[in-house]
Amino acid sequence: MAATITWEELRELAGFQADKGCAVSLYLNLDPSEVPTAADVETRANSLLSEAHRMLEERKGSLGREVREGLKGDIEQIKTWFDDGFDRGGVRGVAVFAAGLDNFWSTLPLPDPVTDQVTIAGELCLAPLARTVGRADGVLVAAVGRERGQVFKLEAGNLAEIADDTEEVPGRHDQGGWSQARYERHIDEIVDRHWRRVADTLDSCVRNGHGAQVVLVGADEMRSDFEEILSSEVKNRLLGWTTAEAHADRPQLLEAVRPVLEEWWAKRDEAVIERWREEAGKQGRAATGWEQTLEAASDGRAELLLVQDGADQAAYQCPACGRAQLANGSCPLDGTTLESRDSGLDLAVHRTLVHGGTVHVIRDRRDLEPVGGVGALLRF
Repeated sequence: MAATITWEELRELAGFQADKGCAVSLYLNLDPSEVPTAADVETRANSLLSEAHRMLEERKGSLGREVREGLKGDIEQIKTWFDDGFDRGGVRGVAVFAAGLDNFWSTLPLPDPVTDQVTIAGELCLAPLARTVGRADGVLVAAVGRERGQVFKLEAGNLAEIADDTEEVPGRHDQGGWSQARYERHIDEIVDRHWRRVADTLDSCVRNGHGAQVVLVGADEMRSDFEEILSSEVKNRLLGWTTAEAHADRPQLLEAVRPVLEEWWAKRDEAVIERWREEAGKQGRAATGWEQTLEAASDGRAELLLVQDGADQAAYQCPACGRAQLANGSCPLDGTTLESRDSGLDLAVHRTLVHGGTVHVIRDRRDLEPVGGVGALLRF
């Protein structure tokens, strides 16, 4: 099953530095539409491992013997893990980090597809992970009906049940007369009590989840009645309603709520972009473009790094203090000669995370294109 990655966990990964050797970071796409079979997985994994060997061969002149042997062992360990320890179930991508000389090993099954890539460096490659963190994890999905009353939490692209108030409600009959009317009122009272129990449970789940957002799944005709009995706390966290079959399973429920979540995220994108645009327009707390953003991230001023999906830029980094910048030369802080890096995005992500910031990847909009696809909202 895919892992739920938090910003705290991502910051811990960003804080890793290979002191004795180098680290191998490998990302493998497992989208079933592109990688349908086990043979496809093996082919792609072997291709990435071959690429890692090629990179090691190219750099062998600048690496000591112990480091070279350590990297060979890391690559072999990754191959063994794919051969023996890898479970693809519920996974659309995977990240593997290995740095044996520094006693570091981590595997992260991912809920979203990733681009196949492998890197060898002193730090872990984390930019692909920033794309998946925080999009919808923690959202509560409540499936409500005359009998059904389940609450799920969205974790790593899957629904995990956290409460179940489902109960059997007697069926209606059609005898007619006064007994029929009384019986139907009795059934309505049972349903009303059931809904109130579900509403109370949902309120507890929201409070325990520190104000988690909520999506409700239920029939159109029950929406107004059920919303009336919701607490103000739940109403304030409600993203919307959708419908599904009465006995829809978890994958079907997830598919039903996806449009609601996508609309919510689109609104978040719009709000973040507007805030950034306003700050940038008045020369306020905003960075625009690679030069300003790398500088702000390195100085610990980037509160929220904004990245247009797919944007990247080669950059330079100080091997002594980690400072990143767009231009080559010497580090302005310690005079160390800078080293080239293929991914300025990964540098920006690292610098932002280690200073306590977060990252917002904009998948659909192109607002950042005029400034190279990157910017930031600043602390100061």
